[in-house]
Amino acid sequence: MQESKKRDAGELKFSYGGQAVIEGVMMRGAHSMAVAVRNPKGEIVIHEQPLSARLYRGRIARTPFLRGLIGLWDALGLGIRALMWSADVALDEEEDISFNGPIGWATIAVSLLIGVGIFFLLPTATATGIGNLLGLSASAPEIVIDADGNEIEVLPESTNILAYEALPVGIDAFLINLIEGVVQLSILVVYIWFVGRTKDGRRIFAYHGAEHKTINAYEAGDDLLPEIVSRHAIEHPRCGTAFLLTVVFVSVLLFSLIGRPPFALLILSRVIFIPVIAGVAYEFLKYTASNLDKAWIRFMIRPNLALQHLTTNEPSLDMIEVAIVSFKRVLLSEGILREEEATIPEPRPEAAHSPGSV
Repeated sequence: MQESKKRDAGELKFSYGGQAVIEGVMMRGAHSMAVAVRNPKGEIVIHEQPLSARLYRGRIARTPFLRGLIGLWDALGLGIRALMWSADVALDEEEDISFNGPIGWATIAVSLLIGVGIFFLLPTATATGIGNLLGLSASAPEIVIDADGNEIEVLPESTNILAYEALPVGIDAFLINLIEGVVQLSILVVYIWFVGRTKDGRRIFAYHGAEHKTINAYEAGDDLLPEIVSRHAIEHPRCGTAFLLTVVFVSVLLFSLIGRPPFALLILSRVIFIPVIAGVAYEFLKYTASNLDKAWIRFMIRPNLALQHLTTNEPSLDMIEVAIVSFKRVLLSEGILREEEATIPEPRPEAAHSPGSV
């Protein structure tokens, strides 16, 4: 497949992104998204969908902090429905599925509730209990009057480990919030590790590596050919894994500014501040990705890049080919490639797979 004139490194119109799906890759630009999946016959099947101009090219996309919501939408909206579609194709049950509609919205809503419960509310409750066990916060003592009229502090008899006295901003509140962040990060790492131990998980993580390599090759100005793309790094500073790790650190700092309010308000604050945390995390990643020439930035993002080794595996050339096809369809919608440069390759029987194969 012949490429157009090599583009200079850094000549970018958009911060392209994507994610791995089942036996394929979803790529997203400013105008459209494309999902490329290899079916059991070795054919690459494509689904393309235009993206909302208001969301991706309007004021939201240009407004600092607010544009971080796009990252959430990518992960929850486009990502989940792309996974649903890819599962049908990978099982040779492809249908003309719309990425919009009641089923899609219901799936996003349920996934959001589960995600918030596991990665925000569970760590909050766990950290509160640990804080009580360590004596960092405890239920407020009751004041009683004895027979002589003296005031006496009496600790409540409640055994509720979540009962505690609200804490103002200070070292105790910071330590409990830090414990909450550690619990949050631990749940994330254990979840990723568990997924990566499964056969399907290993293949998805390999496609994740193919997505990273493809975008790295494009941003470096290299031709989008599997053999060339395969030489590029498997990590990427704008990765969603890096975003999640940044969310943990931002949440610890942000919640430390409000102390530990009463439990009901504590839980409510974790939900209300999700858009704020996402906005700050997005701006941090955007800034660091644009300033990789600075040594202190490269040092700062080392944990983000290191965590990506849990969510990426080295892809095969046929996996990279799928990622390239998906990305080229996005570049076509941007007017960067011509139609003949973004054609879908002929089926490769040697790339055919069976569900669960490695």
